[in-house]
Amino acid sequence: MLALLLDGTPRLVTDHPIPARRPGEALIAVRVAGVCDTDLGLVRGYMGYRGVLGHEFVGTVTACDDDAWVGRRVVGDINAGCGACEECRLRGGHHCARRTVLGIAGRDGALAEALVLPTRGLCEVPDAVSDDAAVFAEPLAAALHVADELAGARARAGGARGVAVLGDGKLGLLIALALTALGEAVTLVGRHEAKLAIARARGARALLEADAAGLDRSPVVVEATGTAAGLGRALALTAPRGTLVLKTTVPEPPTIDTSRIVVDEVRVVGSRCGDMARAVEALARGEVDPTPLIAARYPLTEAALALEHAGRRGVLKVLVDVGGAWRDRPPSLRP
Repeated sequence: MLALLLDGTPRLVTDHPIPARRPGEALIAVRVAGVCDTDLGLVRGYMGYRGVLGHEFVGTVTACDDDAWVGRRVVGDINAGCGACEECRLRGGHHCARRTVLGIAGRDGALAEALVLPTRGLCEVPDAVSDDAAVFAEPLAAALHVADELAGARARAGGARGVAVLGDGKLGLLIALALTALGEAVTLVGRHEAKLAIARARGARALLEADAAGLDRSPVVVEATGTAAGLGRALALTAPRGTLVLKTTVPEPPTIDTSRIVVDEVRVVGSRCGDMARAVEALARGEVDPTPLIAARYPLTEAALALEHAGRRGVLKVLVDVGGAWRDRPPSLRP
């Protein structure tokens, strides 16, 4: 099959093996995939990953132990835990010590004609949700995961409300859109007026960094700048007894003065993946429309160009159309 393979440098290959489906897994023909900043980090050496890139997707199940899934349009949790440990049985497996992660760790990803994931992590996409919206389900789930921290954060801050989001990239924008849809008072701080306008149109307060110098410290700050330096700026903006939610992962370690965390009694929380079903429900109800973030799209045959485009400064979401590649094949050769 066609696949964008990272084995030092990303390159399109035409003869990558169709992934073998194990018991409990579904073979999924990818329809649309998205390029994420994590993919760009992997290309630069983050986590030492080798394999097919991509973890944002919407696809169609073509084979599964349970025939009821076949033909369904789905998105999926990118974390594939062992299914047997306590973490998997009680908490969903996002931190299973033996997990693989789609397109990130030990499992070929979505910038290919097909992928495999455990059936237990799949979520059917309603007809009302387009492929272009559904492909955002994974990053939207991560964005909505921030909301899980808000009640505790407010209690620690004596009931004070307000959320500051630093970074107007793809994830920062989705976090601002998601929290605004939940009724939170969100201030988004970024560097690009055109991007800030997307959040402003949905009811968020949106400020350029140059205009945010005198911004009051916030009881909740979400760091989503995608830079090592962003952590220091986010910490400076966090109010005493506030909560700092970290969404950024970068190859280079940040350097910060931890004394402010101690003196101001700041709670620092890491936040990664979220609930895919919750994200799909938000899309189906029209609470979040991520499609204004789409900046460009490429066919799978030009996936390397899509990756290059996504790496340009200031570019939002780049999509890769995959479905036509396998639909044009004879049935005997389709994933």
